[in-house]
Amino acid sequence: MSSVVDQTDKNNEAASSVNRSVGILGVPLGYGASMAGVDMGPAALRVARLKQRIAALGYSVRDLGDLRLERPEVTPEEDDKLKYVDLINGACEELADKVEEILTSGQLPLVLGGDHSIAIGSFAGVASFYKKQQQSVGLIWFDAHADMNTPESTPSGNIHGMPLAVLLGYGTPQLTEIGGFSPKLDPRFCAHVGARDIDAGERELIRKLGMRFFTMREIDERGMTACMDEAIAIASAAPAGYAVTFDVDVLDPGDAPGSGTLVRGGLTYREAHLGMEKIAEAGGMRSLEVVEINTALDVNNKTAELGVELILSALGKTIL
Repeated sequence: MSSVVDQTDKNNEAASSVNRSVGILGVPLGYGASMAGVDMGPAALRVARLKQRIAALGYSVRDLGDLRLERPEVTPEEDDKLKYVDLINGACEELADKVEEILTSGQLPLVLGGDHSIAIGSFAGVASFYKKQQQSVGLIWFDAHADMNTPESTPSGNIHGMPLAVLLGYGTPQLTEIGGFSPKLDPRFCAHVGARDIDAGERELIRKLGMRFFTMREIDERGMTACMDEAIAIASAAPAGYAVTFDVDVLDPGDAPGSGTLVRGGLTYREAHLGMEKIAEAGGMRSLEVVEINTALDVNNKTAELGVELILSALGKTIL
């Protein structure tokens, strides 16, 4: 009985430590991907009444609107290894500043993508904020893909397949040096959840760095609870807590059809909610990001609706 009481006390303490003020920022950037429609992700999440539903949980919510992004003047060549890098660099520099401003104002940044290249800017802002306090921050990365390609290993040149490598200090300085320092992330404090489609070059870098990946096979074998407990422990070892970035392609396509990079056999509806609920209970989340919702491929806004539900779970919504 006492162990149950102790755990309840821990959960209550974690819940009380959660920032009750949220700053929402949309980043309608789709240049890191190869398929149109992902730039409408922030709008789709807002259509699903994101702000109102967060407020109903008792949060103070400020919607900062969307970043104003430049339009490309030329189309990159098919063999370009860093497609739209100048535009992505500019967007991520601005995003890093905005995220740091949200944290400075005492709010939890909630970043709405856009493709996953925006994680370069959003995490740079979080890392910069805590670097000024001489603290490092961890990261939980939900994704079907590793997102650890470099210009040398990329099969497509699409930068949304590179952001985690960039944060670890690998890739073009135009991206790794955003915020004025590199690397942004210590691999010891990073947990990747849900991988099932990894390129050869990524696999080599993962092994080199000793990265902790919870693949779908491990989740199948051990269960989501055990994997999330370990993932949270890894990210929580960072002194400042951890950021969370959630690519909707980590979900099974049956639950989330609205993504341009679908891979069968992903997290189920309940596994995803359990992961977010465990994060809420732990209480160490310092920012949250949801990316890669492609409205052109979605069905009746189903993926965006699920995205909002998962955000609510990460912010503490429970069944009882």
